[in-house]
Amino acid sequence: MRFQLGAAALAFCALLASRSSAAEPVLVIVNESNPVSTMSAQDVSKAFMKKLKSWPDGVEVIAVDLKESSAARESFSRQIHDKPSSAVKAYWQRMIFSGREVPPPEKSTSAEVVAFVRANRGAIGYVAAGTVLGGGVKVIQIAR
Repeated sequence: MRFQLGAAALAFCALLASRSSAAEPVLVIVNESNPVSTMSAQDVSKAFMKKLKSWPDGVEVIAVDLKESSAARESFSRQIHDKPSSAVKAYWQRMIFSGREVPPPEKSTSAEVVAFVRANRGAIGYVAAGTVLGGGVKVIQIAR
């Protein structure tokens, strides 16, 4: 006997899979000298898609991503971009191919993202919740 799932059942399974892969909480961080303390999810997304070019004080926005295989990156993509990281990757592949833009740099660990944000006044990044931040960075609130 063969068992087949209907379209609704497949969609439900996909929804469960997407929810479980986005389970890791993340924190969005900026350099502590940045005057911003709250951003909308849409503006954070624009910063990472290089559509938000500067902060209110005129400093250039410099986004930094975690490596593609990171659970925190998948969570961030789903929470902020409202799509899986594979869709964001496809966007960047189109941008690179068209010669219009390159993606943000990638760091292997949350600690490397913290160090990058600390060293760059205009930087914005995200890290796994529970990451030790230390000085030089601050967590911003995401307004929905």
